[in-house]
Amino acid sequence: MSGGHHHPIYRPADTPVHRLPPQCKLAAVVTFAVFVVATPRERLWAFAVDALLLAAVAAAARVPAGMIVRRMAIEVPFVLFALAIPLIGTGERVQVLGLSLSAPGLWAAWNILAKASLGVVASILLAATTEPRMMLLGAERLRLPRLLVQIATFMLRYLDVILDQMRRMRIARESRGFVARDLRQAPVLAKSAGALFIRSYERGERVHLAMLSRGYIGEMPTIRDISATGRDWAMAGVLPCLAAVTALLAWSTT
Repeated sequence: MSGGHHHPIYRPADTPVHRLPPQCKLAAVVTFAVFVVATPRERLWAFAVDALLLAAVAAAARVPAGMIVRRMAIEVPFVLFALAIPLIGTGERVQVLGLSLSAPGLWAAWNILAKASLGVVASILLAATTEPRMMLLGAERLRLPRLLVQIATFMLRYLDVILDQMRRMRIARESRGFVARDLRQAPVLAKSAGALFIRSYERGERVHLAMLSRGYIGEMPTIRDISATGRDWAMAGVLPCLAAVTALLAWSTT
C-alpha cells in the first residue's frame, strides 16, 4: 500500500502510538483484552477505568471519538443478543421500566456489553494506528506461522480486486435487465459465483507463477525494519499493565 494509498480502517498520523512496532501493539491489545475479560462483572468502576485508559490511548493517537463510535457498529449483533438475555433469562426477577427482567440475565448482559465494547474499541484503535500489512508482519514477529501470514497478506491485497470483479459482474447482469427478486434468479447468481471462483483461482495461479519467476522461495521480503526496543515494549506495556492492576484491585475488593 504505497503511493499515499491507505486502507480505509487505517488513520495515518505521526503519534507515539503510530510509531510503536506492530508486534508491540498486537501483544498489548491481546493482553489488555485478557485482563478485561478477567475483571469481575460486579465491579463497575473497573470497567470505567479501562474505558478511561482506552480514551487516553485514543487521545494520544489522535483518533476521533466519532470515528470509534461509527466503527463500533460491528458489535450490534452482540448488543442485540445481550439485550435479549434479561428477557429470556431465569432466576430472580426485577422490575425495570415496567418490564419483568431476570436479575442474573441483567448481569450477564452487562458482562457481555462491557467486555465486548472494550475489546472492540481496543481493536479499533489498533486498526486505526497500524497499517494492515504492518499488522501482519507484527503477527509474524510474534511467531504466528509464516504461511498463515502470507495467506492473510494475499487475501488482504487481492480482496479489493475480487470485490471490484464482483461489482463489474453485477453491473453486467443489470445492464442485461437482470434483477434478483426471488429464488428463481438463484441459478444466475450461482453461475456468477462459480465464474468468480474460477477467475480468482486462475488469477492466483498467475500471481504465483509471477512470484516464482521473480525468485520467490516461500518468504516475502520485509519492506521496513519493525524491530522493537525495550523502550517500545515498555511503552506498549503501559496499557495492559494498568488493566492488570485494575483487575487485581477489582478481585481484591470482592
